[in-house]
Amino acid sequence: MRIKKNDKVRVITGEYKGVEGLVLKAFPKINKVIIEKVNFIKKHQRPTQQNQSGGIIEMEAPIHISNVQLICPKCGQPTKARMKILEDKSRVRYCAKCGDMI
Repeated sequence: MRIKKNDKVRVITGEYKGVEGLVLKAFPKINKVIIEKVNFIKKHQRPTQQNQSGGIIEMEAPIHISNVQLICPKCGQPTKARMKILEDKSRVRYCAKCGDMI
């Protein structure tokens, strides 16, 4: 998966199309990410020791990574992240548009 935590992404399809935000959590096994202030759901929560009141809370739900596109920190445009293997056998992501490492 080429999108990781703390990456800035833009939603490219769906109800939140055009919204940009940071990735709060990534789930590589199911190809989903949670983005701040995107895809809100209402969850009914029972009162517990930590949350005495309970009630209905709003929280972000996961969104599929095919619906988001990475924004390059250098050029600021939505781009596809490509992988490159360096001389020391480490893999790095780089921007397909400007060629800078992400």
